[in-house]
Amino acid sequence: MKFKKILYISAITLIAGCESMADLAGYNSQALNLKAAQSYNTLLSEAQSENALDTRSPTAQRVHQVFNRMVPIADADNRTGVPFQWQMNVIRSSELNAWAMPGGKMAVYSGLVEKLHLTDDELAAVIGHEMTHALREHTKAQVGQQLLTGLGMQIGGAVLASQGNINPNMIDMGSGLLAEYGINKPFSRQHETEADIGGLMLMARAGYNPQAAINVWQKMAQAGGGSTPTFLSTHPSGADRIAVLQQYLPEAMGIYQQSRGR
Repeated sequence: MKFKKILYISAITLIAGCESMADLAGYNSQALNLKAAQSYNTLLSEAQSENALDTRSPTAQRVHQVFNRMVPIADADNRTGVPFQWQMNVIRSSELNAWAMPGGKMAVYSGLVEKLHLTDDELAAVIGHEMTHALREHTKAQVGQQLLTGLGMQIGGAVLASQGNINPNMIDMGSGLLAEYGINKPFSRQHETEADIGGLMLMARAGYNPQAAINVWQKMAQAGGGSTPTFLSTHPSGADRIAVLQQYLPEAMGIYQQSRGR
């Protein structure tokens, strides 16, 4: 059995009352973070058993170096009332992907860094984007929406199977883990924009040049000979997100210059 990919499909549509409903149903921040940590450990065990957990390569070392530099900045931006136990792992996969679970459990796929030849600044843009999804509790909002719309926790393996080229065992496992969160739709445009802006500011505060954020989305949009990378498949168009990043770039550059002067 060859490990193909660890798929984390996250979904959020922001509507009034979502987070309150999640709290009422027992999915408060602390409980959701705990469930995510348990699922994350299961995913890591599966990856390790398939020799897909990259802990020693130069790529893994770079990812952890950038991640560790950004964690204190992310902690300072945590408004959830619950401390995060940040954790990063690199998955050995050709897929262009990265994700963050509730509570700061994260993964970056080696293909994302190596195929796109990401610089440290560009890597910081990706990590900052995913950190913001976790910090703003976008998954929690999705859980609330699932409950409000009556979708509950029903997610079938077909959701994963439709992505193609996934080991059947991973489909079975992934369905159960995703069902814990009621996740089966992409992040909303509003949440993606929030993650883009938040990630831009996080990387700037950590001393990474925010201009690189535009570079990384351009690289991703061009990747795959016209096909859309997994990481971008549920995101707004590259042109739209670049326009937003350019709008906030002067503010981010000011923060970046201040961080370099410290």
